Amino acid sequence: MKKQLQIRINPDGMIEAKTLGIKGEKCTEYKEVLEHMLEARTVSYEYTEEYYQSEANVLVESQVQQALA
Repeated sequence: MKKQLQIRINPDGMIEAKTLGIKGEKCTEYKEVLEHMLEARTVSYEYTEEYYQSEANVLVESQVQQALA
């Protein structure tokens, strides 16, 4: 999966962002960049399942799947 950042700007000006395909703590770097670009601050956040994964785990799973194919 490609690394993506989904951004939604609500009618009230609230901005929601979600990272996709970004494993581990790297996603927090995108939050900091957005805050800087938009001159905004984070009010609340939730970690996705990908936050608790690492790139190494994804590579191992992919290699196992290829070996079984």
